[in-house]
Amino acid sequence: MIDDAIRVLAGDCTVIAEGTDRSEYRGRVTTIVKPDNTVLVHDVDGYQPVAWLTRADSVSSDRSDGFTLVAKKDTQTLRIAAHEQDGFAHYPASAAGTPVGTCPDCDSALVRSSGVNCVGCGNRYGVPTDATIRDDQCDCGLPRMRVERGLAFDVCLDRNCESLDDAVREAFDREWNCPEPDCDGDLRILRRGGLIAGCEHYPDCETGFAMPTGVVDGECGCGLPTFEASTGTRCLDATCEQVLEGPLEVGSDD
Repeated sequence: MIDDAIRVLAGDCTVIAEGTDRSEYRGRVTTIVKPDNTVLVHDVDGYQPVAWLTRADSVSSDRSDGFTLVAKKDTQTLRIAAHEQDGFAHYPASAAGTPVGTCPDCDSALVRSSGVNCVGCGNRYGVPTDATIRDDQCDCGLPRMRVERGLAFDVCLDRNCESLDDAVREAFDREWNCPEPDCDGDLRILRRGGLIAGCEHYPDCETGFAMPTGVVDGECGCGLPTFEASTGTRCLDATCEQVLEGPLEVGSDD
């Protein structure tokens, strides 16, 4: 069940906006309260609201004398009083995005928008921004995605079903030596916000590199691998300027 909802109040209303200045309007308007407490008051003219308050700290309503909606943020107040109410309702809302499949839990559409979200039950799955959602499905019923992190990995959207971290770790954990002078450590695949290749001797050695988008295709002049991505060839160390071309066989001891 979706927790987020859009609230709508329509009717003949007086709208008072108070802050640095005070503005007052009256007309037959429609007020929209979004799930993040942004309040928008629209009239018949134009696309821009006649009054609004972005991400209010609080939004309250009082039906004891007609209908009044009050939104407050810091020193700003937006008050909408309905003299004649045409309607007031809560409507379920979800993220909107490109359809990518069907939710196996409720048969509603899955859409891609800041991840992948179900428009029915509200299930949400974190997806890397560079991931490609595939047409084929995992055994759990969710679509699979392709992500390039040294190799091209095809895994389930649900990391609890198939873990991208585990797949990258299996392929590249301890695959490369720490480039720090006088350090005999290997680079481990770890998650620190994102996936990184970090020295096993941390915190004594703080060397670490974010795993870039792309496929390993060679060795840099500094000894670290190079990655071929849509933007070109780069070293695992994004600050390195010694990029050389040449094949590197994953799993070799060279």
